[in-house]
Amino acid sequence: MTAVFPYPTIFGDIDLKVVSVSVDGAELPYDMISAADRAVALHRSGRGEWDRARLRVVVTAPNEELVSGPWSDVAFLAVLSEKATNRRSTTVLLRGADGTMQGTVELDRACHVSRVTLSVVVVATVGGVPGRLVGVATEDWAVDLKASVPVRQREIDIVEVDFKEGPHEWLRPYKESAWIVETAGEIPTVYLNTGAVEGLIEALSGTGGSAAVRTLRELSASQIAQDVWTAMFHTAISDLDVDEDGTPLMPTGWREAVLRVMLPDVLPGRQLTDALYELTERRTKGHGWAEIQTGVQFAVGRRSRTTRNLTNAVRSVHGEEGNGVSR
Repeated sequence: MTAVFPYPTIFGDIDLKVVSVSVDGAELPYDMISAADRAVALHRSGRGEWDRARLRVVVTAPNEELVSGPWSDVAFLAVLSEKATNRRSTTVLLRGADGTMQGTVELDRACHVSRVTLSVVVVATVGGVPGRLVGVATEDWAVDLKASVPVRQREIDIVEVDFKEGPHEWLRPYKESAWIVETAGEIPTVYLNTGAVEGLIEALSGTGGSAAVRTLRELSASQIAQDVWTAMFHTAISDLDVDEDGTPLMPTGWREAVLRVMLPDVLPGRQLTDALYELTERRTKGHGWAEIQTGVQFAVGRRSRTTRNLTNAVRSVHGEEGNGVSR
């Protein structure tokens, strides 16, 4: 589970699999489905235009726990959602002869633009209250409308452009910045300003060089990494969905990856779900939010290797090759 609930929930794993996909009635080759990456690529060469995709899904769940648990009216729902369009649709899954939950999820091309998340939620009546969320699939699937290869992870985009003279008018007010981090899209993007600091792009993209050049490269890359991690973290926590009780839910895609990596350092000693809940409480209510920033700085520093790069820079300035620095 990715949230804390004030009532019993399913403890065992709920596994979601996409076993086949058809587009406008034609079966997709199975190599367009990656069980390892939990991803589906819906763009086929020569078939850029299509109307409807059907995904056949199978879900396994801890049946003994479902039968003996303190709930009733249990229902499995496959959920398609996309942040870019704020679109969300559900399909009820039915129990098959082998005990798994099965169904066909329909995806209309006109309703989506890029990358859709397929998940499974389990709802039930608990304590006399119907429709309570009692379980979710251990891992979601990514359904990419534009990809020809089913790949789950997508790298950060790095775009070199002149902020002042380039084609992006929205970058013009930032013409004096060396770089800008943009996190509103499906993939975080770093825009490097080719017109801000002469020689910076060459230093970042080069290899080797003098000690001074290597130091410049390390420190610049470290600072960019700090800005990227900070921007991604704050974007991830500012765009959380909540359930009917107001409990925060873990986001999907790169936002989930960022929170899973950083939360143990931001709020050490807490379970991931507890940390997410506390983080949301502090952000919305204001108390203790300043202390959170210290944890964010620490987590960002670890991932951008700030201390190591600063140490190397100081040693380079002092001309030392050893482990210490003269004081």
